Amino acid sequence: MSPEFIQDLHAPYGEAETISPLITRVLCKNPSPYTYTGTGTYLVGTAKNVAVIDPGPMMETHGKAILSAADGRTISHILVTHSHIDHSPLSKWLSEKTGAPIYAFGPHGAGRKGGLEGEEVEAGADHDFMPDHKLVDGDTVSGDGWTLRAIYTPGHTANHLCFMLEEEQTLFCGDHIMAWATTVISPPDGDMRAYLKSLKRVIEEKPARLLPTHGPAVENPEPFVRGIITHRRMREGQILKHLEDGPLSIEAMVSRMYKDVNKALHPAAARSVLGHLIALVDEGRVVTEGGPTLDSLYKLP
Repeated sequence: MSPEFIQDLHAPYGEAETISPLITRVLCKNPSPYTYTGTGTYLVGTAKNVAVIDPGPMMETHGKAILSAADGRTISHILVTHSHIDHSPLSKWLSEKTGAPIYAFGPHGAGRKGGLEGEEVEAGADHDFMPDHKLVDGDTVSGDGWTLRAIYTPGHTANHLCFMLEEEQTLFCGDHIMAWATTVISPPDGDMRAYLKSLKRVIEEKPARLLPTHGPAVENPEPFVRGIITHRRMREGQILKHLEDGPLSIEAMVSRMYKDVNKALHPAAARSVLGHLIALVDEGRVVTEGGPTLDSLYKLP
């Protein structure tokens, strides 16, 4: 079964929302078709010091709301799930204001294994992002009463991390999993096979709750994540079925498969379809001349 997506347009911008005994959220006023109601920045901790996860875009008003939500507590750590402009740019500003170091897997492109030659469509990338400390899978960052463990989850980007709050078994999952829509997997930094593998990793971790950076929480993670995996497999099945009619372009496939989706999202859909096709070409299940690109013509072997 595909996941049952959750639509929740409740958006109290700039306010400190209590999510759990250890978690507070501050919502940035940057809604869009890609960010939903906006970037949800999380503060973790209750006592002397707190960690901030995904500070968000370079909007000083949001930065001031984060400082206000800290309510006198020391911001001791800044963690970033990945280097997109709705997640990481404000980290430098916040670090300068608080002295807190920035933790992440690495700069944009870190972890990437090759890519599409000449195909660098990274409109949402934060190429200036550079963490003070690089985290690898299993590394922990801790403070007074909280522990966050890094889980490497490439797929949406090559440098994507999720963070498990050990005390509550809550997973801050960035853009890896969202309750309101599927995640865009945009090559060359996005990798569909890595993404599916990372989804299985989340199931293995058995989180009690998922907190994406955009949109509402996922309160029953395992069936929801399994639904996402099924949805992706069904999408590949659709691609293969359409190709039975003969050679097709990605544009033609998107117009068929996403006919009921807002056309403003079709470019993102096209890049996710490309992600599927790269994997299918690599596996020999689909062929194309000159390598898979947005403009290639695809057919069954």
